Amino acid sequence: MLKRLAGTAPIETHISLVFVGGDTVWKMKKSVKLPFLDFSTVERRRLFTERELALNQPAAPGLYRDMVPVVRRPDGSLALDEAATDAPAVEWVLRMARVPAEDFLDTIAARGDLTPALQDALADAVAAYHQALPAGPGTVPPMREIAAGNVPSALSAGLPAEQVEEWRAAILETLDAVWPVLEARAQAGQVRRAHGDLHLGNLCLWQGRPVPFDALEFDETLATIDLAYDFAFLLMDLDQRVGRGAANRVMNRYVARTGDAGLVATLPAFLSIRAMVRAHVEARSGHAQAWQPYLRAALDYLRPAGAVTVIAVGGLPGSGKSTLARSLAPVLGRAPGALILRSDEIRKRQHGAAPEQRLPQTAYSDAASEAVFAELTDDVRIAAAGGQCVVADATFIDLDHRRAVQAAAQSSGAQFVGFWLDAPRQELEQRIVARSGDASDATVSVLQAAARHSPGAAGWHALASRQPEDDLAMARNVLRDCSALAE
Repeated sequence: MLKRLAGTAPIETHISLVFVGGDTVWKMKKSVKLPFLDFSTVERRRLFTERELALNQPAAPGLYRDMVPVVRRPDGSLALDEAATDAPAVEWVLRMARVPAEDFLDTIAARGDLTPALQDALADAVAAYHQALPAGPGTVPPMREIAAGNVPSALSAGLPAEQVEEWRAAILETLDAVWPVLEARAQAGQVRRAHGDLHLGNLCLWQGRPVPFDALEFDETLATIDLAYDFAFLLMDLDQRVGRGAANRVMNRYVARTGDAGLVATLPAFLSIRAMVRAHVEARSGHAQAWQPYLRAALDYLRPAGAVTVIAVGGLPGSGKSTLARSLAPVLGRAPGALILRSDEIRKRQHGAAPEQRLPQTAYSDAASEAVFAELTDDVRIAAAGGQCVVADATFIDLDHRRAVQAAAQSSGAQFVGFWLDAPRQELEQRIVARSGDASDATVSVLQAAARHSPGAAGWHALASRQPEDDLAMARNVLRDCSALAE
């Protein structure tokens, strides 16, 4: 019946049948009982279909429509019982809108169309999704058990036993080391009933914006997790399938929206577990050798990445600070690169605004600016102590702010490098006038006022090229001997 409605053969997974029609998609759960789920009765399939609808509908209104019973007519034929007759349901189906195949994020990424603007929108969507979730239990999920559970799965899928054992020992050691961080995050409300399966294939464009769908509905333990673990699946997918630059940009946009700089301490473990999951899934699916880069990544994410470096990038408005920060961040330290802490983005978040939304002048009072720098230096300390390289992006005209960010880096055991960018005043003015869609609200008058109080490089490395690529080359030369530069 559903095949007749859809007009095509269903897409089959190990737990579902999906019938794709002209403008409607019907999803039906298979009558299966597996070690991790039980869909063996009509009632259980009803419950989990209802759960899937409830989990996914809020994030994508209109994409998930409703659930419909399948009934048997008196003549023995099957029908979708939209009239709510008294006939008992013999099956349940989920009704969804059809999304064009080219609008799934994995397809968009595969054809090279995951642009920086779409990366930002993707991070915004995940941040909004996470922030809308109800508070969790306040306890750490059983991450050691979740990690260890991948070992028999990996071995049964045929992954090399020696490498799997190497991974098992390393992931458990890493989780033990980061356990105090996980406990603090749980108590701070970072453990919630999340998506559970948040990779590129489970995000699509809906009504012009990215939305998550197909949240894991059948296992509350696997989905009640640290939000960083939920996010790590997407970051791992971007890192392996698109590139380090995309993963770095999405991470930094997400932190700019949520303020969760502390998530970086969890990433080696969480990225590694997500990569191992993908490795044995790929091996079991029969994709020839597709598992190898994921197994390699699962091990590499756990390996030391050299010294932690905090880089401060200062300069007058329009000098190219954010361009340099974004260029350096992906090649600094461990995956997915350095955390960028931009004062403009912190200010917007503190005032409940999106990065590109302009703020009133009251948001730039001395007290407001001190609050911005207090959070920036706190986050530098947190991220560097968590093992992640950091790029702090601000004007740093106030020498006290320079001393504060350097002290925050050094108190966390990180090495510190300061860069000061400059360019001819006329060029700075032209850049500011031409700028749009940026977190900075600086105007030419703001530039003029800042220039009157600027101390210049004042001991930092001066970068005074008129071309961003030349500034980047000079900065990389300064950092060449720093082990955080991943080259």
